[in-house]
Order: sequence, then C-alpha cells, then structure tokens
Amino acid sequence: MKDVKIVIATHKKYEMPDSDLYLPLHVGAEGKDDLGYQKDNTGKNISKKNPFFCELTGLYWAWQNLDCDYVGLAHYRRHFAAKKKNKDKFKSVIMQEELNKYLEDYDILVTKRRNYYIETVYSHYKHTHYIETLDETIKIINKKYPKYQKSVDKVLKQRGFHAFNMFIMKKEYFDDYCKWLFDILFELEKKFKNVKYDAFHSRFYGRVSEIMLDIWLDYHKYPYKELPFIYMEKINWWKKGTSFLKAKFFGKKYDGSF
Repeated sequence: MKDVKIVIATHKKYEMPDSDLYLPLHVGAEGKDDLGYQKDNTGKNISKKNPFFCELTGLYWAWQNLDCDYVGLAHYRRHFAAKKKNKDKFKSVIMQEELNKYLEDYDILVTKRRNYYIETVYSHYKHTHYIETLDETIKIINKKYPKYQKSVDKVLKQRGFHAFNMFIMKKEYFDDYCKWLFDILFELEKKFKNVKYDAFHSRFYGRVSEIMLDIWLDYHKYPYKELPFIYMEKINWWKKGTSFLKAKFFGKKYDGSF
C-alpha cells in the first residue's frame, strides 16, 4: 500500500470521498468559522494569503506539514476520476487500490491536458486575465532560473496545459516543485504589492502557477501519467464557451469562475 495523502482544498462544508486517502483541508481558514476539517492556518502556513493564492495556501500547508511518500492536491468540486464510472459522482473518484497501480509506474500524476485549439497558453491568458502578471512571472523565472527559458517559451506557445493545480507527486519531487514555485511566487508578490485588482483577478497567483507546473515538468523531463478528472457540480458550458469567445474576439476579460 502506497503512503499517499491527497489534500482536498475547500472553503466550505461539502461532501467528501469516503477514504483515508483524502484529507479535506479548509483553505483560507485564518479568521474563519471552523468547518470541522483540517485547517491551513496550523503549523507553518500562508493561510492569510488565500484571497490571492487560492488553493496554493493548501499546497503550501501540505508541503510544510505533511509527512508521507506521495502528496496530491484536488478540489472540493474537482477530483481525479476512476476508470469505472458511477451515477454517484463520489463513487467515481479514484481510490487507493487503483491509484497504487499508476504509482507503480509513475511518480507524477496530473490531470488530462486542457486544450484551447484556437489559442496558445500565452494568448489565452492575455485575453482572459491581466497579462502583466504572467509577463512578470516569466521575467522572474528567466532571471532566477535562466536554464528554464526554453521550457518557458515552449509551454507558452502550446495550445493547452495541465490545469487546476491538481497533481499527485512523490514527496521528493513535490518538495522540489514547491520550493521552486513559492520562491518565484513570493518574488512576484513583491512586484504587485501596490497593484489593486478586483477580487477575481487578485487571485492571479493561483492562475500563473497552473502554467508554471507545465514549465517545471518540461524542464525536468520527468515521466508523468495523465488521469481524467471529474466535476462534482454541473458546469455552465454555454457561459464558459461564450466567455472564452468574448475574451478572444472582443477583449472582454473573465469576471468570475465557471
């Protein structure tokens, strides 16, 4: 049996998978009512940054406070899916036995790639968010980690990436990734300390980090396995699709999550 813990980032009470494999984590718990879950404001933490860092406060907590062989991150409304589907979505979430089989061959598991087809990773970010936040991230990576430059250029030109900051990694890779990731994000934070965005766009740290995962993976050339994921709530695909087209063709940036 692999020693794995998948943190489920949540800010509210929600149905959770019935397995010790999963650890519901109240992200942004600092100053909030107790949900009955593990809180991200214990031990070494950055819980107060949650309005800006989103689920990354949970990732940081896991990095600093969990002791296990593999660490993963999922979301209360988005999980890695099992091969066998069930009408009950919570019985379609991957469990330990199936996960073990993948971990026999791979030390890193990610979500199935999200494809844009008519957009690159860079152009999509430019159309939907404030591009200066990604541009500054690129500058920091190229300055602090110049050997990553080819991977940066490659990933930004691709027409898809592994989204949602969801993955499962062997602890040594997880530690290395988090050290690299937060070193860059804390530097980025200094650059934007006096810049004011609305609540939605202030969460850009969580968005640039999705792209950073693929940059890190490409640079290291680690083998990984893509797993399907499942949404626990209905997605408004019409709104999602029209918002995507409005962003690309009419310059209307996203104003909320879908």
